[in-house]
Amino acid sequence: MALRTKTALLVGLLFLLHTWGVKAQVKVEMEDRVEVTLGTAAEIPCLYTTDDGFGGLIIEWFYLDPAGKQHRIYFQDPTMRIEETNSQFTGRIKVDVTPSQGSGQVLLRVLETRLGDEVDFICLVKSLTDGNDQGKTQLRVFEKPAHPIIKSVDKDIWFNNEEPVKIGSCEAKNGYPRPNITWYKDNTPLSNVPNEVSVVSQVATGSSGLFSVESELSLKVVKEDQGSEFYCEVNYQIIGGFGMLESEKKKIRVSYPSDEVNLWVKSPKRDIKEGDTVEFECLGNGNPQPLVTFRNREMVELNAINNVLELRNVSRLDSGLYECVTTHIETFEEVVGNTTLFVNYLEPADVSPEETLTLSQGADLNQSCNALSSLKTHTVWMKNGVKVATGNILSLRDVVYDMAGTYECMVTVPQLVGMETSAAFQLIVEGSPEISEPQSTSLEQAVESTVVLTCRARGNPRPTITWRSAGSLVDSQSNVTEDGVLSWVNVKVSSDLNVSCHASNTNGNVETLYSIKAIVPPTDRPASTVGTVQSDTTDKIPRGGSGVIIAVLIICLLLLAILGSVLYFLYKKGKICGRSGKQDLTKEKTSRDNIVVEMKSDNTEEAVLLAVNGDKKSGDQ
Repeated sequence: MALRTKTALLVGLLFLLHTWGVKAQVKVEMEDRVEVTLGTAAEIPCLYTTDDGFGGLIIEWFYLDPAGKQHRIYFQDPTMRIEETNSQFTGRIKVDVTPSQGSGQVLLRVLETRLGDEVDFICLVKSLTDGNDQGKTQLRVFEKPAHPIIKSVDKDIWFNNEEPVKIGSCEAKNGYPRPNITWYKDNTPLSNVPNEVSVVSQVATGSSGLFSVESELSLKVVKEDQGSEFYCEVNYQIIGGFGMLESEKKKIRVSYPSDEVNLWVKSPKRDIKEGDTVEFECLGNGNPQPLVTFRNREMVELNAINNVLELRNVSRLDSGLYECVTTHIETFEEVVGNTTLFVNYLEPADVSPEETLTLSQGADLNQSCNALSSLKTHTVWMKNGVKVATGNILSLRDVVYDMAGTYECMVTVPQLVGMETSAAFQLIVEGSPEISEPQSTSLEQAVESTVVLTCRARGNPRPTITWRSAGSLVDSQSNVTEDGVLSWVNVKVSSDLNVSCHASNTNGNVETLYSIKAIVPPTDRPASTVGTVQSDTTDKIPRGGSGVIIAVLIICLLLLAILGSVLYFLYKKGKICGRSGKQDLTKEKTSRDNIVVEMKSDNTEEAVLLAVNGDKKSGDQ
């Protein structure tokens, strides 16, 4: 009842204002366009200003169909709100009014937008005193298309075509508004050019109203298109601008004949030497590669596999011109490519004047080593693994026995690793004998001892060694060594004497004299010792240890004798075992203790036997 009363009063008041000619001012402002993604909610604001309060306004929302006809979808006055039930927006709109003093906002929300919602919306605001205004907003709905799919032809395309041939197709599905497709070749956009480039697009609309676009590219192919990359670009509208999607890139295979072939050495990638395996490769400038045949300078065909020719273990005889040949498939003319092979060589080294050389001591030697090569060489001389000279000439001055042996010359090519050769010769040095100096030629030896004297000599021819003492030959023994002769004698020393070692061959002789002084040994030392005197290749045997042993044994015997005397004295006095000195002491008969002392020299031995009898009386002791 109260609401009806208030409404009647308001209507009456507005009637009076209208009767008196009072008209309120209303102004509406709206955005030109509202953009939204398909399926999301769209918000369309309507701003107004008025002289009337909010309670005196009538608000209406309309949309315009494609024919321009206006349809109301919402009505609101001070007493009611009505949403039209027979429009395409029924159940999907909400209207919120936010009033303020003299102005306000009416917000229309369209839920779950569809493609058909892309219309003009009109907001009408009226005053009860006949003042009114309206505004209009266009709603735009967008949908991003799927990623483009490109398909290229799977066969080779012959380049000599008179009109464009199909290169591939590109498809972009389910976009709104309709997307556009642009073709690119190596990042350069393509457009229709008569008899050269043809781009044909087809548009399809699905039941959902979304657009699918398919574009086909045809091109007049040239040889330069081999290996070119083709792709398509899809441009579409989005909220606030434009978007872009690129397809994957595809290459086409262009077929064209070879009018030129090139032949080169594929391996090794360096100068070639004898013994190498050489690979030639022949390639044409067409596609696919032509079948070729290889031939050498004698025009003999050579077997090859997949346009690759292999020559194993090449020699300098393989040097020369090589060719690969194919036939042009259009003109049937012979297309030839060639290259020149050069095989470097290094001949076996040769020493001169001869491989075995005999020189006399003090002579000079100039020995040459030569190896013919196509490249610069480097020569070194080695002896027993040690470098002794550089260059192809080996010079030795005033040769001696130590210079004899095997010399090897090694010739290498610095430019090519592994390219080397060698040769050797034997140097023999002849001359009179040489005796190695002994450690000492003056000796002191005990009388009746035996000394071993050694003598080492070398020479060429191999020397003969004899021993003399007091003008007479002495029996000796000898062995042949690697560099000479080793001889030795056993000499028994009875008095001072001289012993000589005499070495001789056809080139001369030499001798070494040993002086031996006989020494009478002390009485507490063994009467006979044997000494050995050797050259610098042997060592003396140490002596003097046996005398110390004998002295220690004598001291031990004396201590035992003293101990025995003390024990016997105590026994007689009855101080042992509780018996008096008058009682008899029962003793076991003891056997004699034998104490043996060994006195040794180097090659002789003497023993001194000392016995202590335990059953003798103390007086005898």
